[in-house]
Amino acid sequence: MSFQLLGDVVLVVLAVRVLGRDAVALLRRAAAAGVRAGVSELRRGDHEDGQA
Repeated sequence: MSFQLLGDVVLVVLAVRVLGRDAVALLRRAAAAGVRAGVSELRRGDHEDGQA
């Protein structure tokens, strides 16, 4: 495990510990937003190339 990943994990654990369920809900929303952004980028890339 790299130090960067270890730092991220520790930060998430501390946020969940301090903020409780609110932090978990925010993390879920952030992950969902990241997935939506990634999917929209993939779709936009296909249309710009003249495919689909």
